[in-house]
Amino acid sequence: MVLLDKSDYGKVIQPLKKVTINTLFARAVIEQTVTGKIYVDDPINSKTFYVVHPYGMTLLFGDSDNEKFNETFKDYALNKDKSRNKFEWMQVFPNKWDNVLSSLFKDSLMKSSDNTEKAEKGIVELNTRVNFKFNFTKRQSLSTQIIDKDISIVRANGQMFQDMQGGVVPLHFWDSEEAFLKNGVAFALFYKGELASMSFSSYWFDNDFEMGIETKEKFRGKGFAELVCRAIIDYCVENKYEPIWSCRLENIGSYKLAQKLGFEPTLYSPYYRLSK
Repeated sequence: MVLLDKSDYGKVIQPLKKVTINTLFARAVIEQTVTGKIYVDDPINSKTFYVVHPYGMTLLFGDSDNEKFNETFKDYALNKDKSRNKFEWMQVFPNKWDNVLSSLFKDSLMKSSDNTEKAEKGIVELNTRVNFKFNFTKRQSLSTQIIDKDISIVRANGQMFQDMQGGVVPLHFWDSEEAFLKNGVAFALFYKGELASMSFSSYWFDNDFEMGIETKEKFRGKGFAELVCRAIIDYCVENKYEPIWSCRLENIGSYKLAQKLGFEPTLYSPYYRLSK
C-alpha cells in the first residue's frame, strides 16, 4: 500500500466510475471536497485503490488479485502497527473482494452477531450495509407534521454548524464551516429554544443529496429525527434533488426511520469494520 499524493487523485476518478454501489463519500475524498486519504498498489500504474474518508468510511476497489497489496492491507486492516485509534468501516467492489477477504483474514473475520465479547482489536467484524432509494410517491411533507408549539425547524447557520454535537454531525463531513455554508445545507430542530436535532447534506454531487442525521441524546425518542429529516427531504423535492440514505442494517433505528420517511432498501452488501 502506497499513500497517493493529492496531486494524483484525479487518476482515481475513472476507476471509481466503474463502482456501482453508493460511493459519494469516496467521491468527496477524490474530488477533495473533504480531506481524506487514498492508498494504491502503485502510484504510477494504479489498479487497486483504498479510499479513506475522515469520518471513517472507506472503499476498497479495483484489482483484488494483487497479493502484495493484499498482504500489506491485511496488516493495515488489523491495525498491526497501532496507527489508528478508531474503526474504519469498509465497503468493497466488486463482490469478488468478499471471497478474497474471507481467505485473507480467515479466523480474524467475525460476524457482528458472533462478536459477543465486543472485541475491537485484532479482528475484522462483518456487518451489513444497506443502500436505499427514495420513493417520491410515499413522501409526506413536513407541513402537516408539526403540532407542538415548542418545536421549530430552521435552516442551519454557521453557529448551529458548530454547536451541533454527536457522532453524525456536519463537523465530521465538511472541512470547515465556510465550506459547509458554501456547498452544503442543513436544517436544525429546536425544542423550547434548544438545539435538539439536525439533518444535513453529508455528501452532495450533482442531483445526488446524501443525508446525515443526528439527535442529541437527551432528545431522542421524541420523533425529532423524523421531523427534521422531512424538512430536508422537502428541500430536496422542491429543488429537484435525489435524497439518498445508507446505513448499517444493525442500526435498527436508522433502518426503520429510512423506511418511515419513504426510502426503500435496494441493496444489502457486506460492511467490514476494521480494527482500532
